[in-house]
Formats: sequence, C-alpha cells, structure tokens
Amino acid sequence: MSAMTVFSGTFCDKDAVVKNIIDKTGYQLLTDESIIAKASDLSGLAEKKIFRVLENKASVFNQFTHEKERAVAYLKLALAQKLSEKNFLIDGFCGLLVPGAIHHVLRICLIADMAHRIRKAGEEKGVDEKEAKARIHLEDQLRSQWVHDLFKIKDPWDPSLYDIVIPTDKMNMDKISDLIDENLKSEVIRPTKSSQKATEDFLMCAHIEVALSKEGHAVDVTARDGLVTLTIRNNVLMLGRLEEELKSIAKKIPGVKTVETRIGKGFYQPDIYRKYDFQVPSKVLLVDDEREFVQTLSERLLMRDVGSAVAYDGESALNLVAEDEPEVMILDLKMPGIDGMEVLKKVKDTRPDIEVIILTGHGSEADKEKCMQLGAFDYLQKPVDIERLSETLKRANEKIQRKKQQ
Repeated sequence: MSAMTVFSGTFCDKDAVVKNIIDKTGYQLLTDESIIAKASDLSGLAEKKIFRVLENKASVFNQFTHEKERAVAYLKLALAQKLSEKNFLIDGFCGLLVPGAIHHVLRICLIADMAHRIRKAGEEKGVDEKEAKARIHLEDQLRSQWVHDLFKIKDPWDPSLYDIVIPTDKMNMDKISDLIDENLKSEVIRPTKSSQKATEDFLMCAHIEVALSKEGHAVDVTARDGLVTLTIRNNVLMLGRLEEELKSIAKKIPGVKTVETRIGKGFYQPDIYRKYDFQVPSKVLLVDDEREFVQTLSERLLMRDVGSAVAYDGESALNLVAEDEPEVMILDLKMPGIDGMEVLKKVKDTRPDIEVIILTGHGSEADKEKCMQLGAFDYLQKPVDIERLSETLKRANEKIQRKKQQ
C-alpha cells in the first residue's frame, strides 16, 4: 500500500506529468473532484459548497455555521477511507490533508519559474502577458491561502511540505519520471506498522471531526493509538460544560480509548467559541440603512445564538445574496437607492428559498399586503419585541428545514 500526492502551480505541465506517472506506475488517479464527490455523498452537502472550501471562499456566516470546518472534516473522511486502498495518486489540493505521520505517501510539488508559466499560459489560453500574470497570481493566492490555513506557512512551494520539489521547466519528462520512480522505491516511502497505524489514526480523527460537526462543533482533533486530543481554539464562557460535551461525542467513536481537551493559542483572544445551533437560522442577512439600529439588532440576535451579516443598502444586500447563501433576510422597506420592496421582489425572483421577514417603521397596510403577495414570510413593525422576532426566525427556520427534507 503506497500513494503519491501532487500539488502544483498552474501552467507547470502538471497534467502531462501526472499522466506520465499514471501510465508508468498504473496507480489509481484521485482528483479533488472525485474526493469532493465522495465527501458530498457522505455528508449530503452540495459539491459546489465543498468546492468553495478549496477556493477559500468561506461564507460570511461561517463563524456561526462552521460549514468550512464541516466540509473539511468530510473531505478528510473521504480521503482517509481511500488511504486503506493500494497504489493511488492524489492530484490537487486534497493531498495536503494527508498527515505527515503517514510516511508511505510520496509528496510531490511541481513548480516552474514565472517566465515559463507566463509563456505556457499564453500558449494554452491565448492570453497576453498581463492577463497571464493576473491569472497565475490569482491561482497562486488560492494555493497560498490553502497552505496557510493548513500549516500556517505562507509559501505554497515550501520544501518542508514535500518529499521532492520538481522544477518542471528545468527537467524533461524522462528525468521527472526517473526521479519520482527512484523516490517511490526508497525505503522511507514503504509502509511500516507505524505508518499504517498513522493511517488508522487519521481515519479515527476524521470520524471524530465529522461526529463533532454534526453536533455543531468545530475543534482541532489529533489521535494516536486511541488517545484523542481535542483543542479548543476560541474562548468559551462555560469551558467545563463544553469539554464534557466534546468528550462525550468523541468517546462514541470506535477505537477511542481516552479523550483529553486542551486550549489552543487563540483561546484568550476576543473571539467567542460558538456551537452551531440547528434550531435557529445562523445565516441571517440584516438589511437596514439605520446603522446603529441594525448593529444593535445583530448583537441582540447573537446573544440568542442567531448569527447574522449586515448590509446597509439594497444593492449591497443583492450582491451578498448573489455571492453567498443566506437563509433568512430581515429587510427594511424604506432605504435610499434600491428600496426594500424591490429587493424583496428580486430576491424572490432569483432565490425563492430565502425567507424574507419585513421589519419596517414606515410601512402601511397596503405595503404589508403587497409584501405578502410577493412572498414575504412575515411583516413586522418597528420597534419589534426581540422575543417575537426570535420566534419568527425559528418558524422561518422550521420551514427551511422542512423544505430541505423534501
């Protein structure tokens, strides 16, 4: 049982190198797309949502929903299950999720100097030098952010992350193949009992992370020989209660012997640890041009475990809806520019599953009737009792969950 991972810059002849390796070794090819598809099957999350994680496009609501952490947990689980199979090559971002302790995996990085990459971009995409540089820069930023998120290292081509770094512009295909073949035959890459045990630990960690994410938690997980450590990164008001809950979940995973918790480096920062509450919507968009009011409302909702993002005008709200996936919108009617009525109409035309609650201090009965005809979930007047608003949000969430189950 052995494996390879290939992580590459764009326009570094990666496809040709990977094809050559596959043809020469007969290894099974695993792409990011295939691993994402497996993670989607395991989780029920849409493939596009998981793919956004690799593009580092975390939702503005992620601090409340932990969707990024949940997606990564399922990617690890899909990958860990594959690691029990023989002889495969992981092509793409997901290969970097394989722990370093699994040393029977040969980690390969492909890179080339900028002049070569610009020339290749021009040949393959028919773009000029300026456009080629812009494309390469954008792709390098994505890779840099992914590597930084995983290892806290800024350079995606840092040699410490790989067994071999291959400059594809300075070596022909035969030399590249010979170098990879030579490394594959190394004693260091061959499976050992400790390496296979590390694979089992990786699978256990993935199962624990998935189990925790299902309960709304996001913490770091490590395991060795059934001894599990859970690291809490953010401050929490009732640490003891959280620790007991985390331990209770982790202990249910087969193979777990003991569980300990510890606090991470960021624990004493101002950010507060938040468990995802599935009973209330945590992707609420507040739209109101009264900044002090809407900021206060956001804070009061957060005290009730309702996470929200804020937009101060209709145009910003529509842009956020186009880029992200809010579940509920609390919308004022009277705003400069695009007013609330027009926002409601456009949202219901393009994203009818978003539940819109009108919250206004200037509406009339005619406005209420029109809003409800356009598809508003409810129509509330300012000042609103926070308990009534919270109850309305819960009802909207129940409707959303029913739709998801259909």
